[in-house]
Amino acid sequence: MSATNTPETSGAKAMQRAAAAIGILLVLTALLFYFAPENLYLWIKAIHVIAVISWMAGMLYLPRLFVYHADAQPGSVQSETFKVMERRLLRGIINPAMILTWVFGLWLAWKGFGFHGGWLHAKIALVVLMSGVHGYLSASVRRFAEDRNAKPARHWRIVNEIPTVLMIVIVILVVVKPF
Repeated sequence: MSATNTPETSGAKAMQRAAAAIGILLVLTALLFYFAPENLYLWIKAIHVIAVISWMAGMLYLPRLFVYHADAQPGSVQSETFKVMERRLLRGIINPAMILTWVFGLWLAWKGFGFHGGWLHAKIALVVLMSGVHGYLSASVRRFAEDRNAKPARHWRIVNEIPTVLMIVIVILVVVKPF
């Protein structure tokens, strides 16, 4: 890479693009609210689902990166590559997607259900738990970046299953509304 296109500058450009995309999404949502409020609920729901899919893709991929990173020698080219991948995934996809999921999800819970329903309360509790897993993974990105990971690859294989289980239960709650 040339001096003008280092991993840091390339990552900064990716972050700027992600921030611009989120900004455009928010502006378009505001315009939709202004010009077509009767369709707003369905558009917000669509944006929420897109954000959830993006968040879950990252939450499923990041621990998988950790599985391989845990076996890489600290300071090696492979380890440094994983650090860049993990940081970009977290900052460029997972964090923005989680924020959008929460913002639009809370709006839907308020507007669509008035925050009523046992299934909705259970879903929100599980999303809080998912956010806790997100926080754990965020802290783990920092530990890996500082070459301080003490967890073996087996730990990350197990952690990789937690978002999957939470996602399955959340989807069942939303679709079936069992209580």
